[in-house]
Amino acid sequence: MQSRLTCTDRGAQDVALVDEGVTGAIESPSAGDSGAAPQLIGHVAEVHGPVVDVTCRILPPLRRMLEVAIDGKHAVLEVLHHLDGHRLRAIALDRTAGLRRGTPVYDSGGPLRVPVSAACLGRLLDPFGAPLDDGPALASNESRALLAPPPALADTLPSSGILETGIKVIDLLCPFIRGGKTGLFGGAGVGKTVLIMEFMQAVATLHGGVSVFAGVGERIREGHELLHEMRDHGALANAVLVFGQMDESPGVRFRVGLAALTYAEFLRDTLGKDVLFLMDNVFRFVQAGSEVSGLLGRMPATVGYQPTLPSEVAELQDRIVSSRRGHITSVQAVYVPADDMTDPAVNAILAHLDTRVILSRAQAAKGLYPAVDPLASGSNLMDRHFLGDRHYTVAHDVREHLARYRELEDIITMLGIEELSEADRRMVQRARRLQRYLTQPFHAMTAQNAGRGASVPLQQTLTDCEAFLRGDHDALPEERCYMRGAMTDPVPA
Repeated sequence: MQSRLTCTDRGAQDVALVDEGVTGAIESPSAGDSGAAPQLIGHVAEVHGPVVDVTCRILPPLRRMLEVAIDGKHAVLEVLHHLDGHRLRAIALDRTAGLRRGTPVYDSGGPLRVPVSAACLGRLLDPFGAPLDDGPALASNESRALLAPPPALADTLPSSGILETGIKVIDLLCPFIRGGKTGLFGGAGVGKTVLIMEFMQAVATLHGGVSVFAGVGERIREGHELLHEMRDHGALANAVLVFGQMDESPGVRFRVGLAALTYAEFLRDTLGKDVLFLMDNVFRFVQAGSEVSGLLGRMPATVGYQPTLPSEVAELQDRIVSSRRGHITSVQAVYVPADDMTDPAVNAILAHLDTRVILSRAQAAKGLYPAVDPLASGSNLMDRHFLGDRHYTVAHDVREHLARYRELEDIITMLGIEELSEADRRMVQRARRLQRYLTQPFHAMTAQNAGRGASVPLQQTLTDCEAFLRGDHDALPEERCYMRGAMTDPVPA
C-alpha cells in the first residue's frame, strides 16, 4: 500500500502496449511484497459502480491487489472473478467516480496488505492502515497480508480458563472463555455496542491486555462517539480501532474485519498479551459479502444470502485462535434481523461460538440492563469440571429460580402471587431480587448513571448469589437490589 502509480500522462501509451500484447511481466507475490514497482497488466474495460472489469493478456490470480489512478489519485481493486482467458472482474475498494474505460491497471504483485507496528495502539485506522484520527501516518517497517491462513494446528492452544469481565450476569451464567469466541445476539437498540465498550474497559483495567475493535459498516456518529468515550476513559492507549464506514464500498466493509484481525494477530505474536478482538457488527460483514456476491453475478441461496456464506464466515472465525505466543479472545456483536434466531446468517455465525449472550428486548423493556436473557444465554463449557463445583452449583440454582419465575409469571398476572404455594412464592420473591441484582451500572455509561460504574469480581458475585438463595436478603426491598455492584457496596442514591 506504500507504492504509488506512475504519472497518468502515459495512459494512452500503456493501453496501446496492452493491446499489442507487450505488457510487463506479472511479478510473483514475493516480488510484490518486497516493494518492487507495480507492473502494467491491462486496462479497464467496463465500470459498473464498484465492479470493474479489466482486460489483460495474462490473468493475475484471484484475490490479487490491483492498482489504478482515478483523477490522479491512487485506488485499489481486488480480483474476485475470472470471466474468461483475458478478462477479470474486480471490486473497487475506493470510490470509482472518475474511473474511465481504457485506464491502465497495474498488478501490485501480492494480496491486500496493511502496515503493522506496535505504534498502532491508540490509533483509529481504516482497513488499509491509513489514519482516520487526524494523526500522522502509522510508522511501520513491516506489513502483513489480510488474507493469511490460520496458524498450523500444532501451534494453536485450546480455550482455557474464564476471562472475567466484572459483569455479574455474564461471569455467572455465560462466562467468557479465555481464547474463545463469544457472540452478543440481539436486535437494534438492546445494548450490544455498550456491552462491547464495557468489555474493552474491563480487559484494559482487569487484565492489562489490549483490544482491537473492528467497526464494520459503522455509522460515522457511532465511530466518533466510541473514539471520544475511550479517550475520556483512558482506554484508547491500549486499543486499536479499525473502521470501514457505512458509506464505504462493499469491498471495504467486507475486508475491514480481516484487517482488524491482522492487527490482533500481530499484537498477539509480538506483545504476547491477552488480545480482545471485538467486532461490531458481524451481520454487516455478512451483508457486505452478500452485496459483493450479487455484484459478481452469483445466484442467491437460502433467504437471498450468498451461496458462499458458510465459507466466508469460517474464513474469518478460523483465524481467531490462541497460539503459544498469546491469546485472542473474541467478542462479536451479531444483529438478529427481526429478532429471528433461525436466520441463516445467525446460524452460520452461531456454529463457531463458544459462548452465546442473547440480549432480550423484553428484558430491556423492563429496564433490566444489561438486557441479557439468563435462560437463553449460555456457554459450551458450562460444566462442573471446567467451572468448579461452587460456580456450577450457584449458576444452576440461579437459573432454576429464574426459570420457575418465568413459568409462573402468567399465573401471577392473572391470579396474583397470593395464589401460589409457600415454596413457589418464596422462590419467586428470591428470583425477582436476583433478577434485579444481576443489573449493573456501566463505566461506559457514566453520563447516564450519575458518573458511577460498577465492576464485581466473580467470587463476590457467587457470594452474593448464595446469600440470595439462602434467603439472607428476603426482607430487603427489591429496589435496593437494582443497579448496584456487590451487595457490600453502598446503596445507590
